[in-house]
Amino acid sequence: MKIYQIHTKQNVPISVEEAWNFLSNARNLGNITPSYMNFNILSGADRPVYAGQLIQYTVTPISNIKMKWVTEIISVKEGEYFVDEQKYGPYALWHHKHFIKAIPGGVEMEDIVDYVVPAGFLGRLAHPYLVQPKLDEIFEYRKKALEEKFGVYKAPTETTTTLKQDIIA
Repeated sequence: MKIYQIHTKQNVPISVEEAWNFLSNARNLGNITPSYMNFNILSGADRPVYAGQLIQYTVTPISNIKMKWVTEIISVKEGEYFVDEQKYGPYALWHHKHFIKAIPGGVEMEDIVDYVVPAGFLGRLAHPYLVQPKLDEIFEYRKKALEEKFGVYKAPTETTTTLKQDIIA
């Protein structure tokens, strides 16, 4: 079993509270997922994120093949992170950690996804040609959607003031 990883970071010019409220609300997933994937929540997104929460949805990632996906929120620390795992879906393993951290002028959002493709050897053969490019495309779409919604982060510039003191002796 080969475990692959996606690791992304994005800075956004919003508060931790605003980032948390948006990212921890499963109803917003459709806003940061390419429309061709036909993301549709079936159940579980009616309350704020909590450990044990099951979210069921359908996606159409490739060639109009509709797939059911069920994830469970396995860990939450409000305002800092949450972790979801696939219980049923297209991957043999999907473990997704979402982190939010305050930085000067906004927040840093970090995603770490560990995943295993299905179908053993054939899945590993398809990974660099089908799975990895599709995941890269989805996370790039997400980055652009978040920039469109919240703006582009610009690091604050530090201004240094030097005080000159005359020493009177």
